[in-house]
Amino acid sequence: MTQKPRTGEKLIASNKNARRLYELLETFEAGVALMGSEVKSLRAGHVSFKDGYVRLKDGQAWLVGVHIAPYENAVHTGHDPERERRLLLHAHEIAQLQAKVEQKGLTVVPVRLYLKQGRVKLEIALGRGKKVHDRRDDIKNRDIARDTARELARY
Repeated sequence: MTQKPRTGEKLIASNKNARRLYELLETFEAGVALMGSEVKSLRAGHVSFKDGYVRLKDGQAWLVGVHIAPYENAVHTGHDPERERRLLLHAHEIAQLQAKVEQKGLTVVPVRLYLKQGRVKLEIALGRGKKVHDRRDDIKNRDIARDTARELARY
């Protein structure tokens, strides 16, 4: 299921594995502290969410494992593609995330990266890891829905 960007937003990239591997419970919008060359690279769409997650430590949220490719036309040395990037959230949102992660054994995953009014935003979600049989059930239900739609289209 692809998600249409909301009005005034330009989708940069989405984490397709997040919905497949996790049951997403609650979403938050966070700003991302970036260098100039990272923003240029993001606008070109050079980002990979593979192995990306959010780490909460010392009252701050950090985006870890997201690869933003170096910008080719950067004049200076550019940036480290794998560096940890600080997420800009309110203190009460970080405290809320921290409490839910510690109590319920949830994890915080990046879902999609987009531009909103010229600023790079990241949608993060609290997620509970799906078991293998849950993923198989999702695939089975999707196949049944597709077959049903195909049968109804014949008539």
